[in-house]
Amino acid sequence: MPEQVQGEPYYRVTIEEAAELYKDDSFAVVDVRRMDEYLEGHVKGAIFITVDDILARMEDLPDDKKLLFICAAGVRSGLACEMAAAMGVDSERLYNIMPGTQPWIDAGHPTSYGADE
Repeated sequence: MPEQVQGEPYYRVTIEEAAELYKDDSFAVVDVRRMDEYLEGHVKGAIFITVDDILARMEDLPDDKKLLFICAAGVRSGLACEMAAAMGVDSERLYNIMPGTQPWIDAGHPTSYGADE
């Protein structure tokens, strides 16, 4: 069950919880890693916006979906959640996938490589 830690403007979700939410069309995955990391493997269909570009690309985040942010270990995705919250995104729409992309891939969840969606 998604967990909200006091002081964090987002929910923490495990890989298995994220996999269930991924199936729900009301969620979008946002990968905030570097380009080289993204190309090595990412959640299929993820929106790619590096954490450094989140503030400049807020308009690229769907405003009609809940956002599942993912990085390598949950740190950058947590920061992206905090930035989105600071820019006015409702914290009820913000989710941080922990522990990150490699566990997602290792679990056999939908994954793309290279520039493929």
